[in-house]
Amino acid sequence: MKALIQRVSAARVEVSGEVVGAIEQGLLALVAVEPQDDPASVSKLLHKLLNYRVFSDADGKMNLSLCDVGGGLLLVSQFTLAADTRSGLRPSFSSAAPPALGAALFDLLLEQARLKHAQVACGRFGADMQVHLVNDGPVTFLLEV
Repeated sequence: MKALIQRVSAARVEVSGEVVGAIEQGLLALVAVEPQDDPASVSKLLHKLLNYRVFSDADGKMNLSLCDVGGGLLLVSQFTLAADTRSGLRPSFSSAAPPALGAALFDLLLEQARLKHAQVACGRFGADMQVHLVNDGPVTFLLEV
């Protein structure tokens, strides 16, 4: 699994003009599922999402995690993140999980996140989504498990 995380001061996801998920300060995570992923991958990724230290402490150093600051987590499925872009001028999506596996593992990630963290929102799997965000920093990292 991969997640492109961005530290945000606010983020929201819209589908057909309707806000389906929104957070204030926290992390926006664009999540890709790959064919080899399984429930263990979900657990590892969630641990990183909740504990990766990307928020500033009193000294301005990135020493605090999402759990430490009590921020929101906005999960958005993004199969294009799994694309193979190493050759040619058109992405190949053969490295993305089939939709059924992607949906199942994304749903598991969402379920586990809601059990472990108070503020969790999400987009809509497979939908045409508009993602709005204010990247704080900017701070962006690619997490891979």
